[in-house]
Amino acid sequence: MKTAEKNYKKWYPEYSSTLDTTDPELSSIFKNFAFGETQQYGNLNVKTRIIVTMASTIAQHTPGEYRKTLYAAFANGITPVEIKEVLYHAVPYVGMPKVAELIEVANDFLKENGVKLPLETQAVVNENTRLEKGLSFQKSIFGSQIDKLYQTSQADQLHFQKYLSANCFGDYQTRPVFDVKTRELLTFSILISLGGAESQVKGHVQGNVNVGNDKQTLLAVTTQLLPYIGYPRTLNAVTCINEIIPEKK
Repeated sequence: MKTAEKNYKKWYPEYSSTLDTTDPELSSIFKNFAFGETQQYGNLNVKTRIIVTMASTIAQHTPGEYRKTLYAAFANGITPVEIKEVLYHAVPYVGMPKVAELIEVANDFLKENGVKLPLETQAVVNENTRLEKGLSFQKSIFGSQIDKLYQTSQADQLHFQKYLSANCFGDYQTRPVFDVKTRELLTFSILISLGGAESQVKGHVQGNVNVGNDKQTLLAVTTQLLPYIGYPRTLNAVTCINEIIPEKK
């Protein structure tokens, strides 16, 4: 498929896969689907396609495929700061153990490409402001629902709500590298790739709608990730999308 080959070369202009030599039939099937059929759906730009795919490989903890996305990132103008930020964004959703190994993969790749580490700091909160700014950021997405969660939480569980506000949103999402629409797409990509997080997926489908990412955008992201996460998780994601954003009659 010519379209698939063109898209693949745009992502990986100087990358050669051993799969091409050892399993050329499987390589051809995958490329035609992942870089042909699925990329013909939706209006996502190349950068968005790459970073949501990168986020998916982080969620699934696939170091080899993750490293491959770094080549695509560098070839398509995604900056070292943005590469690192996708990793940082993933921490509160997938946990530090999954991310830590991939940080090393990213660091090795960046050093090989002449990037000096550490990168410039992106934090805009401190111990005194992280809860306030995180809660404000959280409410900018989910509105009064956050107040209800605080009000209805059991006393011995209220700390989880505070952690979400101060840590997940304050420590991580206030960082200015990505705008809120991009961050919600990254979160959605991570959650559908994890599997078993359908309740959270539905929450962030609504979050995406609230910040301006429509149903077609979410379906496009889901389609982009299908070759990487498989049909069960993809169809679960579609069910979540349809439940929160039903088709208009």
